[in-house]
Amino acid sequence: MPRHPPLLPPIVFVHGNGDNAAVWLAQLWRFESNGWPRERLFALNVPCPLAPDDDTIAQTERSTSADNLLVLTHTVEDVLQRTGARQVALMASSRGGLTVRHYLANAAHVAQVSHAILGGTPNHGVYVNPQHNLGHEFNGAGDFMTRLNQPQGPEGLEITPGVRWLTLRSDHQDQYAQPDGTWLGHPGRPTYVSFDGPALRGAENTVIPGADHRETSLGPQAFALAYQFITGQTVASTHILSNETLMLNGSVYTPTCNLPLLGAQVEVHATDMVTGERVGPCVHRHTVGIDGAWGPFQATLGTPYEFVVTAAGYATTHIYRSPFPRSSNLVNLQIEALWPTPTGACVTFSRPRGYFGAERDQIFFENISPPPGVPSVSTLIWTPPEPVSRSVVASFNRERIVGRTWPAAHGHRVVLELHD
Repeated sequence: MPRHPPLLPPIVFVHGNGDNAAVWLAQLWRFESNGWPRERLFALNVPCPLAPDDDTIAQTERSTSADNLLVLTHTVEDVLQRTGARQVALMASSRGGLTVRHYLANAAHVAQVSHAILGGTPNHGVYVNPQHNLGHEFNGAGDFMTRLNQPQGPEGLEITPGVRWLTLRSDHQDQYAQPDGTWLGHPGRPTYVSFDGPALRGAENTVIPGADHRETSLGPQAFALAYQFITGQTVASTHILSNETLMLNGSVYTPTCNLPLLGAQVEVHATDMVTGERVGPCVHRHTVGIDGAWGPFQATLGTPYEFVVTAAGYATTHIYRSPFPRSSNLVNLQIEALWPTPTGACVTFSRPRGYFGAERDQIFFENISPPPGVPSVSTLIWTPPEPVSRSVVASFNRERIVGRTWPAAHGHRVVLELHD
């Protein structure tokens, strides 16, 4: 175990567009595995995390930059009060980095932050168009981005002084930092954004070769770089160490917003490693209350689980997970929308903390492959025509999940969700 400074700073993790706090699950495990106290790691949750079409106009089930700023402001204040620390470190993914920059643009907040780490943040926009939709948060020529990138001082810095800044970006595998608009649905149209769009003048700018958009903040190399940036020490290992006592908890969310699904029913079943069949009786059952939590649940090391979420108006969602290596309060369960389908089953293979790369990754999932080129999808969907229940196996590099098909005609959806 590496040696640490006397007191490690609390870290606040800020997720990106459309995500929730659970995307930081593996990163928190890596920090914990290298001696960071769990009580000094905080992942915030933005309600309705998708950006609106126009940042100046309120939109149903969307959050403006001002909404996100308010969440981060309250979170930092709460963390400082709870820990007694003088400063926090901020680590952000994608859109979350824009929230961090927005927060630190206020001079009153600078003294509260020691480090700002932005992974895959579209700091100069996902596209640049001075003629159209200047209210869009991701338009590099828009009002919001123009304010953030206003040059400061004689050197034209793009960062707020008084805080140490680190940006992490891909060499050319980030779908939101591409000179061509293919990955935005406009092939052949220039975006006027380059591969180094996430870099900021005045920050320490680091490239993670081959990383996809999410891996620039959520992958093991991003963790190692963030750890070294904060502590000044090389990380001992990026591997996640297991702990014998496993306590799991999290929230149940609706498909579009990070809002607790009051009254949802959750069952947890141990499953067979080979067949995905349930082993023994239900090991946990809970009705979600106003706090949104489905636990706590004491799990067994080395045991895979099926989480079943039911609620009126939604699909009965079966979420299969490989064995958990460590305890976590970020085992969030997102219920699936109920929609008609003529297929026998609907199975989603999900990688919330990264994308699937056809040329880069070893993927096995019912002969289904992601599109070639830049990694751009975090889910693969299989819809077998037969309604017969059977095992379904999915693997991604070193992680393997086994689940079961359930009849789509009866309102069931299946999700095989990776830890990675």
